[in-house]
Parts: sequence; structure tokens; C-alpha cells
Amino acid sequence: MPSVETSRGVTPQAFSQLYPNLYHMAHENAWASIQRHGLLSTSSILNLWQITAPDRVAIETAVRRSEVELDHPKYGKIVIRDQKPMHERKLLKALTDCTPQEWCRLLNRKVFFWPSGERLRRHMSARENRDKKHLVLTVDSYRLTTVYEKKITLCAMNSGNTIPFAHKRGIHSLMPMYDYPFAERLARGLYYTVVEVAVDFAVPDILDFVTSVDYMRIK
Repeated sequence: MPSVETSRGVTPQAFSQLYPNLYHMAHENAWASIQRHGLLSTSSILNLWQITAPDRVAIETAVRRSEVELDHPKYGKIVIRDQKPMHERKLLKALTDCTPQEWCRLLNRKVFFWPSGERLRRHMSARENRDKKHLVLTVDSYRLTTVYEKKITLCAMNSGNTIPFAHKRGIHSLMPMYDYPFAERLARGLYYTVVEVAVDFAVPDILDFVTSVDYMRIK
């Protein structure tokens, strides 16, 4: 195992030695859109699909209890996934320094990756995802984190989940790579060091980092 400095933060090289691959799980019909536009956050989708208030406010600042399908005369159809694992009441009690609306807006501005296959499989095994076909992109961690280092945040929890209980969370729960307490959390074990990796707003050149594209289902 490579050495990690005791000071805060982690470099792309040190991070990728421990987490060589990142995984993004998307809707099964998302591949054509990803090839055309890259990986887009919810907010970037709403921008490109020209969604305005009040529809935009409902999608971006409230917990989505169901998928949202958008249709654009030029860009076609796209599905924004639901947020069923995030319960409003539990979220409200868990937030320390922002409102549920602010939290939703924060998450909707990011593109999320799982740092390990184990985390990916756990997410796919959740009740709402189980027995459904998903598009899974495997991404070269070193290349992505090197290019997007300044736009990447790391999180020690599943920020969009409050089941079975809601960890305390706030706007500083998603921390830049240079400030994340990586060495401190590594002492707890690799599985618990980083739970989520996120890139702000979009990864338009995601195809430059993808090493495999698969359709997966867990029953």
C-alpha cells in the first residue's frame, strides 16, 4: 500500500493507487446521450434542455420521488433519476448548516462516481435498483482525477441516502481533494476512506477516461 501523507488532502497519484477505477451508474438508455454530451449533472441537463421555472425548481430543489423524463426537439429524451433513498424528514434532521432545498441543489450540481466495485454493487443491490438493468461506466481514476482535481470533491458518506439512518451532513461534507482528511480516514480501512467521488457540474470529455462500458443487473 502506498504511503499517504499525514497532512490533509490526497493527490491524484496517491488516490488512484488505492482506487484505480471509478464507477458511474446511469440509466440504461443513457449511452447515446453520454457519447454526445458527456456526463452531465442534473443542473447541467436542465441548462442544456432549457428547463426553466417552475419545472426546474421542482426538479432541482426538492427530493425526486420518481424519475423525470425530459424531451427536447434537438437533444431528444433523457431521464433524470429519482432520489428515493433520501427521505425528507430524515434529511431535515441530519442537515447541520443548510436547508433541504440547498442540499438538493448542491447534489444536483455534481456528477457522482463510486470509488470501488464493492460500493457499486452495494448501490445496485439496493431495493430500488435491484433487478434493473443499468449502464455502468468504468473510468480510469488517475486520468480523471488529474484532469479534474480542482473540480473534484470526496465524501465519507452516501450523500443522497438516509436509509437506514441519516448521518449528519452539511455543505462541507463534500470536500475538495486537497482538504479531505484522507490519511485519517484510511486508518479505518479502505472501504470507509472515501464513499463518493464527485465532479462539479459535468464531465463533457468523459469518453477520454472510460475504460469499459457495461450493462449490469443484480437480482
